[in-house]
Amino acid sequence: MQKSSTAELRQKWALTGINSGEIFGGLSAALVALPSAIAFGLVVYAPLGGAISAEGALAGILGTIALGLVAPVLGGAPRLITAPCAPAAAVLGALVAELIRSGGANLAMQDIPILLTWVALISGALQFLYGYFKGGRLIKYIPYPVVAGYLSGVGVLIILGQFPKLLGLPKQLGLGTGLFTPAAWSLPAIGVGIVAMLFMIVAPRIVRSIPAPIVALAGGALAYYLFSIGHPELATLEHNPLVIGPITGTIAANTELSGPNWMTLLLNRFSAFASVFTRFEWDQLKLVLYAGLTLSVLLSIDTLKTCVVLDALTRSRHNSNRELIGQGLGNLTSALAGGMPGAGTMGATLVNMSSGGKGRASGVFSGIFSLLAFLLLGSLVAWVPVSALAGILLVVGFRMIDRNSVRLLGNRSTVFDFVVVAAVVATAITFNLIAAAGVGLGLAILLFLRDQIRGNVVRRKTFGNQYFSKKRRLPSEIAILEKNGGQTAIFELQGSLFFGTTDQLFSELEPYLAHCKHLILDMKRVQSVDFTAAHMLEQIEAQLGEHEGTLIFSNLPTLLPSGKDLQQYFDQVGLVTPSRNIKVFDNLDVAVEWAEEKLLIGELPVDEERPLELSEIDFLQSLPAAAHQALRACANERELKKGELVFSAGDRGDEIFLIRKGTVRIVLPLKGRRRHHLATFGRGDFFGDMAFLDKGFRSADAEAGSDTELFCISREKFDGLSSTHAELSGQVFSHLARTLALRLRQADLELRAQEES
Repeated sequence: MQKSSTAELRQKWALTGINSGEIFGGLSAALVALPSAIAFGLVVYAPLGGAISAEGALAGILGTIALGLVAPVLGGAPRLITAPCAPAAAVLGALVAELIRSGGANLAMQDIPILLTWVALISGALQFLYGYFKGGRLIKYIPYPVVAGYLSGVGVLIILGQFPKLLGLPKQLGLGTGLFTPAAWSLPAIGVGIVAMLFMIVAPRIVRSIPAPIVALAGGALAYYLFSIGHPELATLEHNPLVIGPITGTIAANTELSGPNWMTLLLNRFSAFASVFTRFEWDQLKLVLYAGLTLSVLLSIDTLKTCVVLDALTRSRHNSNRELIGQGLGNLTSALAGGMPGAGTMGATLVNMSSGGKGRASGVFSGIFSLLAFLLLGSLVAWVPVSALAGILLVVGFRMIDRNSVRLLGNRSTVFDFVVVAAVVATAITFNLIAAAGVGLGLAILLFLRDQIRGNVVRRKTFGNQYFSKKRRLPSEIAILEKNGGQTAIFELQGSLFFGTTDQLFSELEPYLAHCKHLILDMKRVQSVDFTAAHMLEQIEAQLGEHEGTLIFSNLPTLLPSGKDLQQYFDQVGLVTPSRNIKVFDNLDVAVEWAEEKLLIGELPVDEERPLELSEIDFLQSLPAAAHQALRACANERELKKGELVFSAGDRGDEIFLIRKGTVRIVLPLKGRRRHHLATFGRGDFFGDMAFLDKGFRSADAEAGSDTELFCISREKFDGLSSTHAELSGQVFSHLARTLALRLRQADLELRAQEES
């Protein structure tokens, strides 16, 4: 009976997606998150002094509960544990220090928690908006040197903030003075802190089943108890600066933590919450707004960074936008409950995963166990040694410093990246994290500009005597293009054309502007164009126009990553107008063909309307008249309308086609009804030679590019003619081989030019 009920219970848990791994994962995560959250809360509230400072422990606990219950349910990364974190403590702690410094007479200490709540609300609301408007990817693209500098700055600030607590210095004595006043040091505080630090460092190597912060806190508490044997004053809560003390704030300085007191504290805070806009100065509110913005970005980065690591470990993929929505709503809930804001934390998440947590339930259990600890063990929090928490945070802060950044200094190409890291850290230490956020944002822009400017916007450069269109030219035309094709310069552009790269592009183009007849800019790989670049293109067109040159655009994107239609944008800024020497073509091949036609005008006599006779076909011209008469007897005439197929890929045939008039396009059919243009043959040229030689299958489609007339000579008839005109056969194949060799040589020159460019 008992076994049956147990099996039924397990089945019910399985149906809800919950197993023992989720429970143990949540318990382990709570054990890691709670001590750190209490420490982070004290970091923020400690400067407020008196009974208010003890509210920091309460804020850390309530934040752990609220974030644990809300963020996992609504987020986009299973297994992720959300709790108060070091970046939040550093930003809020810096804000408290700034408010105390510049607060004035109208700012009481008990008012600052209200402003901190506003910061958390602003941060949570912004995170929600980041996710709602699909900004998760953008936040992940912030350069690593900026993130490394910011997090290192947070780590340094935490270390500097915890040293006074580790030394047990009186609150009125600053770190600078206290370091050189050994008489003010507290031996028990130092001893407890050092023990906690040692356990924090050594515990992961010895006891892997218990989270290091728990071992460190227990070791610090044991050391505190041993010190209290020889120092009786440590055994009391009253006026004892070495422990957290009662955490009921302004309600009753000497009463222990309980539910009703917590509710009274929240009611008192909400009663003054709405009056923030009338009670505080605008300068103070601006600090709150800046801190909220800074915190929202930093917490989002911290969370998504943890999500990326978690994805790599579990071979999964998180939903960054949904995760930001969950984080935002979790931080809003935490703020309304009087807790600290937080983010997805690496330590608790890894502990959760290693303890069997696989889904969202483990995160929820983390919040539930935190709530139970708050209700059942709240009175014990008052006895937590402050220096033990300081020791734990010193290790956390040290680990946050990106020591690998020092390697950037040894490489010339990464020196600027090191300068970015150092500048953000120095700003955070010298001023505050809000100023460091501004410096980091500015340097992120500079990093982006540097990378854009470093990249060459010219992908390939060729000329009209190296790169030819897909229209096959006769040897006489090729000779002219090889001679005069240098008057056509072809530049394939890439990347972003903006104020940072316009000078680079102009420097590349300037040497060719004085003598080029045609300057072709292929825009296929261009990602963006700003007004500065458009103005520069106007200047190029003007210089070309001085000697009747033409600026030609090809492959103008209709949809840039920004959503802009480039041809429409050029029309809007007045770049492409009938009065300018500018041409626009759909693709590079058509643009090159247009330039070739312009170079050939006047060089050769052309009468496109008259159909050619067999003797006027280029590769047959040098044959004797008798050979022409013999070939004419086995040649058939064929007329096609524009778009009509001469043959299709896969057809078997043995005919060679001689173009009397018009053009024929050779097109390769691809999957999905797509087609690739291989070549265009014009009047006086021939095609279909491969099937004529090997009598095999056609490899592509041939279609009339215009109204076309052809001579068709089949191999069967030609072989019959060769039996009576043996000399004719050798002459035809000799001329055919020479023409094919010229085509191959031209193709080889094009490939070599492409490789060299």
